[in-house]
Amino acid sequence: MTDKSSYGQILKSSSIMGGAASITMILGMIKTKFAAVLIGTGGVGLLASFTTIQSLVGTLAGLGIQQSGVRDVAAAVASGDQEAIGRVVLTLRRMCWLTGLLGMITLVVISPLIGQFTFGTDKYNLEIASLGLIILFANITGGQTALIQGSRRIGDIARLQMIGAAVGTIVTVGFYFWIGLRGIVPALVLASFIQLLVSWRYAKRVSVTKVAMSWRASFKEAGAMVRLGIAMMWTGLASSLVVYATIAMITDQFDLHAVGIYSAAFSLSGMFVNFVLQAMGADYYPRLTGVAHDKAAMNKLVNEQTEIGLLLAVPGILATLVLAPWIIHLFYTKDFLPAGDLLQWFIFGCMGQVISWPLGFVMLALGEGMWYTLIETSFRVVQVITIGLFLHFFGLVGVAASMPLLYIGYTVMVLMVAKRLTGFSWSPDANGLIFKSVLVGGLAFIIMVNATTFLGTILGLIMVAAAFVFSLRDMVNRLGMEHRFTRHFFRIPGAKLLMWGLVL
Repeated sequence: MTDKSSYGQILKSSSIMGGAASITMILGMIKTKFAAVLIGTGGVGLLASFTTIQSLVGTLAGLGIQQSGVRDVAAAVASGDQEAIGRVVLTLRRMCWLTGLLGMITLVVISPLIGQFTFGTDKYNLEIASLGLIILFANITGGQTALIQGSRRIGDIARLQMIGAAVGTIVTVGFYFWIGLRGIVPALVLASFIQLLVSWRYAKRVSVTKVAMSWRASFKEAGAMVRLGIAMMWTGLASSLVVYATIAMITDQFDLHAVGIYSAAFSLSGMFVNFVLQAMGADYYPRLTGVAHDKAAMNKLVNEQTEIGLLLAVPGILATLVLAPWIIHLFYTKDFLPAGDLLQWFIFGCMGQVISWPLGFVMLALGEGMWYTLIETSFRVVQVITIGLFLHFFGLVGVAASMPLLYIGYTVMVLMVAKRLTGFSWSPDANGLIFKSVLVGGLAFIIMVNATTFLGTILGLIMVAAAFVFSLRDMVNRLGMEHRFTRHFFRIPGAKLLMWGLVL
């Protein structure tokens, strides 16, 4: 595969997943709005409690097998050994069924304890026990999704996400209209079951050789899968614990109003960066796993993903940074306007997430669960300490201001590990793009912090437009003049004028 065709593959998969992620995000906003209207603040709080319980127990029950299963499927597919593919898929499905059943039974057994701890009453014990069905359905769905993603069927992944989001929205709104608060858990269970059916349909499109395999052999085959999965599960739990600790520290030092300001800014920044990373990640992880035997090929792919990731993300990062006060006003009320200052810091820190993100997958693609656990755990410990110090000395804005500093440190950490594992270093093109991205992001941040809102917005939008044009130029340069994106783009009136340096 040539360099330009590799860039084209990254852009194609990112575009497909980006479109699916945008539709999913819009449907999620619609569902949230209907929930607020139909079941009120108390209902939304009850929904959040049920969702948190299911998510926490589900994360523990899943053992991270879906994420590690993607790697095993991708490695088997890359080998071309149909027997190996069949063994991996059968093992994956058995482990998902087993962990799902154990998770469901566990939640049913401890539902009275969770009900008392969470709500102080046994009123919701039946609903909590019913959430066990979601854990079973979600685990099985996760196994099917891992098969689809590991086989690099990106279109099917996108369709699965969109159908799941659409069905979930329709089912949820319908139950809220019908029986109000009592419809919360039935809606969650039914939506999860329908998602399972849809995932099964798309998984059946993947041709898998049937193999005869004992359960003992499956447990042996699952060893590496579970070890890496537990490492990935732990990092997810550690991230959740950091959020919990941050909220607890803000509550202790300030009040719940400050928690609301922080949560508004953090949620919006997370929505943007997750949108970008999800768009890029569906195909990147299995592709990187597929070339894990060739360190030079891995390093080349990491550099290409870093370049395309920055070209796609930087204009959006700048736009969000510049429009932060207006975005807060759009999504929330005037009481949340102080969150705009925090959002600008969070978004600037997102630059570090985009830069470091491709490097983190090197450890996963190589199956280096120990390194992944060590890096992520160390980072989360440092993150809590740093947030505590910045909160104490700089107040609420210090929590957000710590993020760019933290991701500088995290990028250095994963860069050092990648260098140790594969001899990685950024290419001259990637280095130049990182430098320019950080420079323009820093300049935009300084302007927005020091200028008036109106002047800063005008100057910032000019920078956003310039960044958009330069990103397009660099993208076209990497894809080549014969790529379909380039040909379609040049049909737009004025496009050749914008790209004049490339078409002379």
